[in-house]
Amino acid sequence: MLALLGLAMLGTLFPFAIAAINAIKTVEDYTARGPLALPNSFDLSAIKDFWQNVDYTNKLLNSILISGAVAVLGTLISVLNAYALGVGRIKGRKSVLLLLLLATTIPQEALIYPLYYLAKGVGLYDTKLVVIIISAVMSSAFGTYLVASVLSAFPSEILEASRIDGAGRWQVLRHVVVPVIWPTLTVLTTFFFIWTWNDFFLPLIMLVSNDNQTASVALGSLQGQYTSSPTSLAAASLMGILPAVAFFLIFQRTLTRGTVAGAVK
Repeated sequence: MLALLGLAMLGTLFPFAIAAINAIKTVEDYTARGPLALPNSFDLSAIKDFWQNVDYTNKLLNSILISGAVAVLGTLISVLNAYALGVGRIKGRKSVLLLLLLATTIPQEALIYPLYYLAKGVGLYDTKLVVIIISAVMSSAFGTYLVASVLSAFPSEILEASRIDGAGRWQVLRHVVVPVIWPTLTVLTTFFFIWTWNDFFLPLIMLVSNDNQTASVALGSLQGQYTSSPTSLAAASLMGILPAVAFFLIFQRTLTRGTVAGAVK
């Protein structure tokens, strides 16, 4: 089991390691020694050129803002919806959950046409807000289904005791339900952040100005510009992967705790 886990981790880190090795090479070193060889010298010129050419600082801040906002807003919408479905026991609960489950299977390409004209109509096209709203709502379909499944098994005795003590619906949600399912919410928030960070299609269509573009769109625009420079491509790949890897490593313990807590419950 440990051997399989080690192989899985190695397979995951291998592309990142290759990108890091080639990002610090010179073009001459890459041509002479190949992509898998260790560099003879430590050269950061490819990373510096990429950072300056695409204004990566701005793209990075845009991605952090959009991904963070989607993670928080999507989780909040999921909790409110799931609270009504899982605890409130509204009529047609199973039908609503089935509809949300089916909604997660719809590709973005099928929705982008009406979303494009809707954004144009309300004056939000080419703004970060439109990507935040659309991504949060689309992510909340899966989040609602997940959290509602957890809340469907929530101990009714705890809810009844809270109501007997005089707690209202909002107090029950804030002081009773959310603390119990907090590990699940942290996992969901982390997933929403990573999914939004890696999203390419929606920001490509909705964010056309250079000041609003995200890091993923900036990386996609380099495909034709730097095809003759493998070190520049490696530097672009490294800069695209590195923030997501760093975020995952920082919240790795949170993800592990949340998954284990959810399994125990």
